[in-house]
Amino acid sequence: MAEWDLKVRTTDFSHRCVKAALALPDSYLAHHIRKQLIRCSTSVAANYRAACLAQSKAAFIAKLSICIEESDESCFWIEFLRDENLMLEAKLKDLLSEAKQVTSILIASRKTALEKKK
Repeated sequence: MAEWDLKVRTTDFSHRCVKAALALPDSYLAHHIRKQLIRCSTSVAANYRAACLAQSKAAFIAKLSICIEESDESCFWIEFLRDENLMLEAKLKDLLSEAKQVTSILIASRKTALEKKK
């Protein structure tokens, strides 16, 4: 996937997570998850942009690693929302699929970068 495409995709993913988070009910648990999901999902896009501007291969790999951690954490919170029945599974299905796909793409990108670094 091209750098530009992944920038757009991670940004779109972040926006979708923010919209889902803002649609949560008004409860203590939902408020906690709202903050966590917004934080980690927006971090994916922000850190990917930073990775694209990295000044070395090592810095690029380090930023990609952060992106992977944050996208996987996004998966966790989306699954938690589903498991706690805070949002209908049907509304979360596509978002969870996208979170998993973004994580897989980032893992593959890091693997490629590590192989090229050798």
